[in-house]
Amino acid sequence: MAKIEPYEAHADRYDAWFERHEAAYIAELLALRPFVPLSGHGLEIGVGSGRFAAPLGVRIGIDPSRAMLGHARARGLEVVQGIAEALPFEDSRFDHLLVVTTLCFVDSPQAMLLQARRVLKPGGDLVLGFIDRDSSLGRHYESHREASVFYRDATFYSAGEVERLLVEAGFYVRSWAQTLTHALADDEQIEAARPGHGQGGFVVVHASNDKVG
Repeated sequence: MAKIEPYEAHADRYDAWFERHEAAYIAELLALRPFVPLSGHGLEIGVGSGRFAAPLGVRIGIDPSRAMLGHARARGLEVVQGIAEALPFEDSRFDHLLVVTTLCFVDSPQAMLLQARRVLKPGGDLVLGFIDRDSSLGRHYESHREASVFYRDATFYSAGEVERLLVEAGFYVRSWAQTLTHALADDEQIEAARPGHGQGGFVVVHASNDKVG
């Protein structure tokens, strides 16, 4: 429970970050948008305050923090309190899953991804957004982690490590996108997403639980 305590105590502060860094937030949404299907039954794992699920059309979210779920519910989402490593849903329920800056907080990324694969329908899509540890933004967060209310207990991963975790869980990586190549303090303009990884601080990987082609 230690990792959710800051979010229970500071849910309003967390949610306000997206308004203070509006250009970065919109850049992240634009990087995610092409990969999130416009139709079908979707779930966001680690929905937080609903800042991603709501605008991307994902109607259901799960999160361990009751305070964060209050914000998500206010944004019109159907919410479930629970953890990513033990999803309370039947097998093959969802057409697609969204997971944004959640991987760094779960106790077991392997368990989370196995659960994600379980609840996805055959041919389902997993859209995972994360802070790349090897990027300039990732290094900044890593070096300031102890002073951060929210990232103190986070474990950041490189794009290569995320890809290995996905493959080990039985996913097939289809494509990558990246954005936020500069410091958040300089984010006055909305940065367009670009393919691949290795430059952007925020990386999106699109994977499937079925082999493509």
